[in-house]
Amino acid sequence: MSKYDKIELARWVVKKGKQAGADDISVDVIKDRSISVDFRDGKMEELKESSQNYLSLSVYADHRYTSHTTCDLNKDSLEKFISEAVAMTGYLNEDPYRSLPDPKYYKIRNDIDLGIHDDHYYDVTSEQRVKIARDLEAATSALSDKIVTCNASYSDSRAEFVKINSNGFEGERQSTYFGVGVETTVKDVHGGRPGDYDYIGSRFFKDISSLERLGRTAFKRAMQKIGQKKIESGVYDMIVENRALTTMLAGIRYPLTGSYLYRKNSCFENKLGEKIASGKLTIIDDPYLKAGFSSQLYDNDGMATKKRALFEKGVLKSYLIDWYYSRKLNMEPTTGSESNITFALGSRSPEEMIRDVKQGIFVTQFVGGNSNSLTGDFSYGIVGLYVKDGEIVHPVNEMNISGNIMEIWKNLAEVGNDPYQYSSIMRPSMYFKDVHFSGI
Repeated sequence: MSKYDKIELARWVVKKGKQAGADDISVDVIKDRSISVDFRDGKMEELKESSQNYLSLSVYADHRYTSHTTCDLNKDSLEKFISEAVAMTGYLNEDPYRSLPDPKYYKIRNDIDLGIHDDHYYDVTSEQRVKIARDLEAATSALSDKIVTCNASYSDSRAEFVKINSNGFEGERQSTYFGVGVETTVKDVHGGRPGDYDYIGSRFFKDISSLERLGRTAFKRAMQKIGQKKIESGVYDMIVENRALTTMLAGIRYPLTGSYLYRKNSCFENKLGEKIASGKLTIIDDPYLKAGFSSQLYDNDGMATKKRALFEKGVLKSYLIDWYYSRKLNMEPTTGSESNITFALGSRSPEEMIRDVKQGIFVTQFVGGNSNSLTGDFSYGIVGLYVKDGEIVHPVNEMNISGNIMEIWKNLAEVGNDPYQYSSIMRPSMYFKDVHFSGI
């Protein structure tokens, strides 16, 4: 089904939905394909391919709302599907805030090339996919006899989207993704089996290169965990590695959303314009980032995206408000979710920051824990490396950090120069002062 076939089908669905009695209709027609290959210990463990075409239908009728999905795109079947969907909507309770967005929010930037589609996607062969995973597993396993097990994987995907809202929005996009990763487990003389991984991803197949370093990095990180032990509880400096920082960022992300604000479950309520974090913290939502993993011209509602600051030098600048919650909160909509998240960077690497630590922990992983979005209180398990007088002493685990969002982000002392490249959240490593650790 071509792009134009999808657009024609979506327009037809909108027409049939209105004829069936809906006030408004939103239609998404999606085609996606994904392939993955896994090699473990010299043998292919898994080879998967999936392709699907499906249609998602949102119905707005008499202040009622339902959503429906089908993989049967035959028009005869769809006509019955649409009429039943509209009929079922009538059984729900009224919700006066349910509607499609005001069309004034639909003015998307069609002059921007996001660079998120590899036009050579179909040139990649099955032999290439298998060879990448097989060769990476073999090269990594050969690094040391201390490796107990090794798993290497390759994956790619391609997706086509068409979205049409009955009150004037039409949008479409195509995207591709390629990823390669490897995980190793090593022998510990004390009987443990520590492991770690490394990974790269890209919108373009040509950027999947220099894979040998993945195995070396995964092996090195696993070896660094041998001899893990707790240290005494206390207040220490903490540097969080860029890979691990998403856990802490989630603690400040959820309280920004419209659903949390509406339920009075956000520690950021009524704090727009206030400085609630260190001046080192600037977070930008950039939907137009070239080849970004979440680059987009419009959001899930069809509203045009905009580049904006969430935090600027510690000041809260924007919430994440979709159209529905903008009406419930009587606030201007922004969008219900982030796109690409970037940060104002510092000038030093994690290794350079470590040299300034008198006594602290370089956190490489968070394990479990929780964060209370209303009070801001949090507690997370950590894995990392104990640092004293600027030198790494030994690995640590089975320790926790605890505190409050409002306090720990004020204690952000430095931001690294190493944004993580293989995620839509391009976070750098960060240095925090005076963090409470629980250990021995």
